[in-house]
Amino acid sequence: MDINGKVAVVTGSSAGVGRATAELLASLGAKVVVNYAHSEQGAIEAVETITAAGGVAHAVKADVSDDAQCRALIESAVATYGGLHILVNNAGATHFIAHEDLEAVTEQVFDDIMSVNVQGTFYCTRAAAPHMREAGEGAVVNVASVAGIGGGGSSIPYAASKAAIIVMTKSLGRVLGPEIRVNCIAPGFIDTRWLKGGMGDDRFQSAKAMLTERAPLRGVATPETCADAILGFIHSNVFVTGQTTVVDGGMSL
Repeated sequence: MDINGKVAVVTGSSAGVGRATAELLASLGAKVVVNYAHSEQGAIEAVETITAAGGVAHAVKADVSDDAQCRALIESAVATYGGLHILVNNAGATHFIAHEDLEAVTEQVFDDIMSVNVQGTFYCTRAAAPHMREAGEGAVVNVASVAGIGGGGSSIPYAASKAAIIVMTKSLGRVLGPEIRVNCIAPGFIDTRWLKGGMGDDRFQSAKAMLTERAPLRGVATPETCADAILGFIHSNVFVTGQTTVVDGGMSL
């Protein structure tokens, strides 16, 4: 897909992987909707960065756990830019809970995580699909995690939610072709403020050092390396759908 002139929605793009992806797509000529649920200032800064570099973007507040807000988010892109071609389902939520602490996993914890990670991915894709079909082509990229493959990560519900995204990618890829391709990336440890805040600085730095030493590519994922993997599914891999690429420097080998 030629990115120039295309319309893209990137959920959860006020920071981290989402912001890096929004900025990368805009740098290639896409008109980008920067979505946020809470961090308005971060979204404003992302839009300012894009427009200062000559790109086109605007910010839209929407909680992807709510179907009506997902539909409004997509409609904002179509109404503003005349169509929709690219959707990156990056918005995510978690609770940092030790896996052995089963009693800490309340009904609310499950609802918080599943409603954003799983339902949000489905709601946004469903809302986007008719517009992509009308455009004659579309690319959806979901952001999962190696936690969804190996069962690790910040909590058991988080791992389950990311596994669900990987399977949903297969299901959606099957039913939305041939016009729409649906693929997924599964990052490992990502060097972001969000992860550092959840883990605490000491644990974060220790894990980063250990993974950097052990990974075959001697490092950890960054927002930019994740954005590059997402771009590959949008721009280059035009005969691939339903697939998940692990972005972890080879750590899971």
